[in-house]
Amino acid sequence: MTKQFLLDGQPVPFEDGQTILEASRAAGHYIPSLCWHKDFPPHGSCKLCVVKAAGRHVSACATPAKEGWEVESNTPEMNGERRGILQMLFVEGNHFCPSCEKSGNCELQALGYEYEMLTSRFRHFYPDRPEDASHPDVLLDFNRCIFCELCVRASRDVDGKAVFALTGRGINKHLVVNAESGRLGDTDFSKTDMAANICPVGVILHKKVGFAVPIGERTFDTATISDKTLKEGSS
Repeated sequence: MTKQFLLDGQPVPFEDGQTILEASRAAGHYIPSLCWHKDFPPHGSCKLCVVKAAGRHVSACATPAKEGWEVESNTPEMNGERRGILQMLFVEGNHFCPSCEKSGNCELQALGYEYEMLTSRFRHFYPDRPEDASHPDVLLDFNRCIFCELCVRASRDVDGKAVFALTGRGINKHLVVNAESGRLGDTDFSKTDMAANICPVGVILHKKVGFAVPIGERTFDTATISDKTLKEGSS
C-alpha cells in the first residue's frame, strides 16, 4: 500500500527516502526553493521551502516525508513567512531588477512576483564588493549572491574544479574565487561548466548576451516559476 501524507488537506503519495518537497512536486504541488537542486543533497539554506509538518516548522527539501503527517504549505501563514524571507534576500544584495541582465530569468525576482512581494520592508544593506570581469566569457557580480552554494557544489562535485567557495560569517559572508589572485580569469573555469549555468540570480553572467532576449519572451515572462517548475518536473 502506498504511503501518503496530507499537504494542505490533499493526499500526497511518497516513496521511502523522498523528502516533503520531492513528493509534493511529484504530485503536482509547488513548494518554492532557491538552494535545492535534484543533482545535489539537500542544503536547506534559503529556507523558502519552509512548511509546517506535524506542527513544527521544517525545511521541506531536507525533511523526509512521513506517513500520516499533516503538512501546511500554501497557507497565508507560510506564504507570509516566505515573503519575509524574500524581502530579507532582496535587501541583503544589490537586486535592482530593471537594470539587471538576469531580469526575467531570475528565480529570486520570479519568487517575488509569485508571493506578491510589493515592498522591501527592511533597510537595504547595499553591499559594495568589486565585480570580476577578468574571465573572457563570464562576469561575476558578487553583490547579488544569496549564498545558495549551487555554484560551489556544481564546480566541486560535477565540474571537478572547486572554483568557488564561501568565506566569512554573518553579514561578512561572501562568495570568493579559489585562486591566489581571487580572479576568475586565473582559473580553469569555462562557460560550459555546470557552475556557469546554475546560479538562480545575477551573480554569474555570460558576457555579450545581456538583454538579448526581449521583454515578453524571457523565461518568467511566459510562465510563473511555480508553473515552470512543475512542468519541468513532469517532463
